[in-house]
Amino acid sequence: MSFAAIDLFCGIGGLTKGLEQSGIKVVVGIDFDENCKYAYEENNNSRFICRDITKLTPEEVYTFYPEDIDIHILAGCAPCQPFSKYTQRYRKNGYKDEKWKLLYSFGLIAKKILPEIIAMENVPELLNTNVFLDFITELKSCGYSIFYTVAFCPDYGIPQNRKRLILLASKLGDISLISPTHTPKEYLTVRDAIGNLPPIAAGTSDPKDIMHSATALSDKNIKRIKQSIPGGTWRDWDKDLQLKCHKKNSGKSYPSVYGRMSWDAPSPTITTQFYGYGNGRFGHPEQDRAISLREGAILQSFPIDYKFINSDDIFNRRKLGIQIGNAVPVRLGEIIGKSVIRHIRRCAYGQERDNVRTN
Repeated sequence: MSFAAIDLFCGIGGLTKGLEQSGIKVVVGIDFDENCKYAYEENNNSRFICRDITKLTPEEVYTFYPEDIDIHILAGCAPCQPFSKYTQRYRKNGYKDEKWKLLYSFGLIAKKILPEIIAMENVPELLNTNVFLDFITELKSCGYSIFYTVAFCPDYGIPQNRKRLILLASKLGDISLISPTHTPKEYLTVRDAIGNLPPIAAGTSDPKDIMHSATALSDKNIKRIKQSIPGGTWRDWDKDLQLKCHKKNSGKSYPSVYGRMSWDAPSPTITTQFYGYGNGRFGHPEQDRAISLREGAILQSFPIDYKFINSDDIFNRRKLGIQIGNAVPVRLGEIIGKSVIRHIRRCAYGQERDNVRTN
């Protein structure tokens, strides 16, 4: 049976790359951010379409599928900021964010074109929202079998302590995510992922890779990171280096800020500001700097040679950090793809189980 996918909210192509690695052809990726076009098309055998999902009709989306396929797959990750812990905790009106509408737009497109399989990735906090309940209610009313779970990324070979909500829906029958591919003893670590990259200093770049670039640090932050130990906190510093907020009771609940990663454990969740030493536990395990853009991308399971920037483009660290931090980890996209392919084979050929472990 032939199949192909469309990737909504595709960004720079993390989900598309993972689906491709699993064996699923992605015909187009759609995103409203034109800045994602270069990385998306340079690294994937797919076409980037710059459109606002809320202004794209289901009929237009359906025309992107090849006419001769049996199985239509609709995949995507609506921007997750409105559903994140940060937004819900610090923005009283976070629920009014315009991006909430994007999941409704996803649901509308799915309801109108009725693809055989739907795959969605997002933050776990989405589970506690009405928009998610509405989404799955609509899918069930259209005859879909629904599966969703919160996946722990290290269980699937991603060197990052990230939790993500995975939803799979099928009109072919019951569907589920494949079993974890790694046990805790097999978790990939920071050392496994970035331990072999060339050393660089804060404020410098690898001459062979502009993405292996580290943010400059002030003299005081250089002193702070020199006193930081892997897995430690700002409490390891001399008193004169601690910030005023650290000395308040409210600051004592954020020990990871200005922390170093540990070599022999998965990294913390890579956010859109992972390149800043003071934005979380983003200090390199032994070099006196924050992790580089390339290191953050590798911890997001992007291939080491993934191209993010055209040589003619202006280097914009903030833009690149947002693109990388917002991306679906490539390996997670691959796991989703393998789960979909297993499901299609079982439905088509009656296979009850895989013959080999899916690594």
